[in-house]
Amino acid sequence: MAKPASSNTRAVTANRLRDGAVVFRTVTGGWSSRIADAETASSETDAARLLAQAERDAATAVVVGPYLIDVAEIGGELRPTSLRERIRAYGPTTPMAGVEAVPYL
Repeated sequence: MAKPASSNTRAVTANRLRDGAVVFRTVTGGWSSRIADAETASSETDAARLLAQAERDAATAVVVGPYLIDVAEIGGELRPTSLRERIRAYGPTTPMAGVEAVPYL
């Protein structure tokens, strides 16, 4: 379960190397495609620690391109604050054939 988010809260995202899926670093040190599972950091020190751990996974070809994103708790859910990261986390902003558009609150 993710730690409660506060202002300036960060999480780490990357792409899983084997299939390119967007993933988030978890509290258990793994990777999940669900942002709800993401470990969060409220300080720059903790954020740097999370990123360093993720970069070790990149060095062993588990993920590619890890980086920090800003997140916030909105309506009891952890959400990325930028539109780009919301699209990466939840999918397209407009409906596609067979895919429901995700609300961007």
